[in-house]
Amino acid sequence: MSDVTAPVAAAALRPGAWGFRLSVAFCAAGVVVLAASVAAVLVRGVGVWGNNIPHVWGFDLIGYAWWIGIANAASLFAAILVLRRHGLRTAVNRFAEAAALAAILAAAFYPILHLGRAELFLWTLPYPSYTGLWPQFGSPLVWDFWGIMSHVVVTSLFWFIGLIPDLATMRDAAATRGRIGAARAYGLLALGWRGSVAHWHRHQAAYRLVAAMVLPLLLWAQTVVALEFATTLVPGWHQARLPLHVVVTGLPSGLGVVLALAAVLRHALSLQRFVDREDMNLLAQLTATAGLVAALAYAHELLVGFAEEDPTTRAALSARVLGPGAPAYWGAVALSAALPQLLWSGWARRRTLVLVAVGTLAAAGVWLDRWSLVVDGLLRDHLVGIGPAYSPSLAEWGLLGGTLALFALVLLLFGRLVPAVSMYETRHEESEAEMEEEER
Repeated sequence: MSDVTAPVAAAALRPGAWGFRLSVAFCAAGVVVLAASVAAVLVRGVGVWGNNIPHVWGFDLIGYAWWIGIANAASLFAAILVLRRHGLRTAVNRFAEAAALAAILAAAFYPILHLGRAELFLWTLPYPSYTGLWPQFGSPLVWDFWGIMSHVVVTSLFWFIGLIPDLATMRDAAATRGRIGAARAYGLLALGWRGSVAHWHRHQAAYRLVAAMVLPLLLWAQTVVALEFATTLVPGWHQARLPLHVVVTGLPSGLGVVLALAAVLRHALSLQRFVDREDMNLLAQLTATAGLVAALAYAHELLVGFAEEDPTTRAALSARVLGPGAPAYWGAVALSAALPQLLWSGWARRRTLVLVAVGTLAAAGVWLDRWSLVVDGLLRDHLVGIGPAYSPSLAEWGLLGGTLALFALVLLLFGRLVPAVSMYETRHEESEAEMEEEER
């Protein structure tokens, strides 16, 4: 094996340390909690949640919009790096693709559960039936199906196609180590890759084609989530600017998760050679820039909202910004827009714990934004004695914690079973650098 392949392949082929096993066991316990929370909804219905009039949505739509935002931002970042052939792709592209895939798997639970009748989710699929009934394509519930399924298919293809050459390398490395079972598994997934000119030509064409498909898909998928709000008559939701707001404010969550993941895996798997300090600096600065863009979105919301002639819209925004919903709104601004600006400091970018904390808290800030939009957007009651405020139930907390555990478990298995960085991209980049040095 080459000096590039050996350290990366070794991380995936060596036996798991006790820390890895403990982390997997902890996340697996969280997935059990997720299964119990899903079972409670399937058996007893959405009445186990804390939703009440006027809060017809809660953690279900918050979690869906939040996970979709993480998946979109991470996939968008990875696709742009591939299409531009940017040098950063060799270091963090695999992290971003894995984070996007794990997030979309976590998001896939919510549309089915918040239907209320999960066993009837097939009614949203356009399949031929003897009744001759077809889905109502004007329904946001059907939009959810198309958004999630398109996202799962394209994101999975994007991740898998990029892995094929490295899976072949893992096949050869496992065979060299005498691990026949692992070699056969990697060989099956590598689809008979032999590294011929024809294989490379088809791989690069397919990889860039799927990356190009990611860009319009992500804008469309995130916009579908926002249009679910905009198609209602709720004053705080029925706005043309909402799709852009949801797309833009979702960027710090995806980039923050990729930043935190890169910082953790860089040290856990000893990948400092492949994910160097310059790579981390650039990724941190991109996260800070995403925070600035989110700050502009919040400023635009305040300017347009309070300049709005409709008093109902102004009152709805005032309840979120200055009323009972103020803690969530300004918490979102502080964590997703203001906190990432610390990353402009070289001192902060050199501290792994700071990078992990800022990236994680930026994602948490976007979750607060979705809370402000979904729950606090309905704070203005129109009836006297409308009922108590929304209070999440234990089943909802279990669903949120369980999807977080599923996300972490997928990423742990990713770091353990497949190369955490792109070996073929790294070899290609180092070969080009050596050729340039020889020419000089």
